[in-house]
This record gives sequence, C-alpha cells and structure tokens, in this order.
Amino acid sequence: MSEPSHPNSGRITETVLILLLLLGLIYAMFTVLQAFFGVFTFAIIFAVSFAKPFERLVKFFGQRRKLAAVVYSILLIAIVAVPVIYMISSLSSHVRETIHWISSVRENGLPPLPDWIANLPFVGEDIKAFWQQLQDRPKEAVSAYEPQLRPVLHRVVTSGAGMVGVVLEFVAGIIVSAVFLVSGRKIMEPIDATLTYMFGKEDGNALIDATAEAVKSVAIGVMGTAFIAAIFSWAGFAIEGIPFALGLAAVVYFLVLIQLGPLIVFIPVVVWLAMQGHTGGAIFIGVWGVAVSIIDAVLKPVLIARSGKLPFLVLFLGVIGGLVAWGFTGMFKGAIILAVFYTIFNSWLQKTRKRETQISGDVGDN
Repeated sequence: MSEPSHPNSGRITETVLILLLLLGLIYAMFTVLQAFFGVFTFAIIFAVSFAKPFERLVKFFGQRRKLAAVVYSILLIAIVAVPVIYMISSLSSHVRETIHWISSVRENGLPPLPDWIANLPFVGEDIKAFWQQLQDRPKEAVSAYEPQLRPVLHRVVTSGAGMVGVVLEFVAGIIVSAVFLVSGRKIMEPIDATLTYMFGKEDGNALIDATAEAVKSVAIGVMGTAFIAAIFSWAGFAIEGIPFALGLAAVVYFLVLIQLGPLIVFIPVVVWLAMQGHTGGAIFIGVWGVAVSIIDAVLKPVLIARSGKLPFLVLFLGVIGGLVAWGFTGMFKGAIILAVFYTIFNSWLQKTRKRETQISGDVGDN
C-alpha cells in the first residue's frame, strides 16, 4: 500500500529542488543586475520622456534611427556634462583660492570678522566667539570643534562622490535609452506578451500606459521645474552682475534636477558677495535664492499633476514617498508603483461592478 507514495514524494522533492534552484538563480540575477538598476531607471526615464522628440529627430534625418540616436545621445550628454565640467573647474579654482588663503592666514593671522556676520540674529554671537577663539588660539579651537567638523567634512566628501556617481549613471542611462529608442516597439514585445498573458490584453495595455504616464508626468515636473529654476537663477545673477551667471544657472539646473536644491549655489555666492563688501547684493541674492527654492518646492507637484491623466494624489504620494525612500530615482519608482497599483485596483473595481450589474440584471430577468 505504501509503494505508490514513493513516486509522489520523489516528484515533490524534485519540484522543491527546482523551485529552490529557480529562487537561487533569481537572487543571483538580482545581485548581478543591482549595480545597473540606477542606469536602467534613468534609461527608462529618458526613453519615455523623449520618445516623441526622438521620433521627430528620426523623421528629420530621413528615418535613420541610428544617426538620430547618436545625435540624441550627444545633445543630452552635453546638457548633463556642461554643468559638471563647470562645477569641477569652479571647484579647482576655489581649491587654489583656499590654499592661497590658508597660506595668508599662516603668515598674517585671521582677518577680522565682517560686521554683518557678527550682527546676524541668533547665530552672530556664536560665530563671533568662535572666530575670536580661532584668532587667539587656533590649534585649541580646531581641536575643540573637531568632533563637529569631521562629520560635516565627511558629508561634503560623500555628497561630492555621490554626485559624480549620479552623473555617471545619467550618462550611461542616456546611452542605454538611445538603444531602447532605436529598437522602438520591438523592445516592448516581451513585456506586452507577459502582461497580456498575466492580466489580459486590455489590462496589460492599461498597466503599460499607466507606467509611461507616471514616468512622463514626473519627468515633465522635475525637468520643467529645474529649467524654470535655472531661468530665475540666471535672472537674479544677471541683475546683480555676478560673473558666469549662465554657468551658475546651469549648475542650479543640474542640482535641482537631482533634488539637491538651488541653495548649494546661492549660499556660496552670498558669502562671496559679503566678503567683497557688497552687503546689499548679498541680501538680494539670499532672498532670491529662497524664492527660487520656494518655486522649486511649489511648482514641481503642480507640473506633475497638470502633465498627466492620473490623479494628482496618486502621483504626489508616489513622488514624495519614493524620494524619501530611494532618493532621486525614487520619485519615478514611487510614482510608477502607485500608478500601477491604482490601475490594477481601478480595473478590479470596474470588473466587480460589471459583474454585479450582470448578476442583478440576470436576477431581474428571472
């Protein structure tokens, strides 16, 4: 009686082993591809956002998709690379100025603290006391504040390294997105087939449309806000007569694009103007920088909401939650996740209502 159970137990063991092997392969594949998630995220963002302009470019070049992809890649990489090159050159010049300033301090000591800094509300007295300590006992002051300064320096270094990593992911994402765009709809065929098999043709197409809509809405909101912030920044720098106003505006565009904010540019400009003795200009640029930051915070959700067909609350919660959870790319991930969930839930709700309507109709007929 017990003999027939052996083949079944053997099949169960084989099934369990196959499942474990499959899970192991999936985990290994996840580990291998994890380093490229950021690149593929940027590639999808660029491919969805620039699909229509790319098709116009293809038409302009006489349906030569590869040539259009090369031009597309060069243009986008130039837009990303120019602010980065400017930042690197600016940092190198500032490093030279800092080295010269340190040499001057060693020979002549610290200069007196400007009155406008000493008279700042809330923090002016503390800065004045710290500056006085540096003038009187520089070694002791640095030793006393070293525990506070070390995390700040570490944060600056890691933020800079992270920014370089984001730029490299941007460039790689642009190149991969060009490959996606050259392929056209062919690259979507496996995804279309999978979603059609899992959810049916109508729901599968709805999920693809929702994903594309979420990416496009967030991209328009983020890139549009960055562009407007850059225009306002350039206007403020130009009014005040800041050198390299256009280059600084380009840096603002890039920093707003990766969600670091415009104040990273405005604060050093305010300090530089104050050290040059232009107190009025420093106040003006400081107020202008706060205004640009407010524009960045307010305009982004408005553009995201107006540029898509999905409900504002769905996109807004996805963007904010994703940004908190995963950083810059999280805005797109969060929006996609909530958009897909909303689409699936809405489809299920509509099918349930149709089923209830049919049942009530059948009962009424009987």
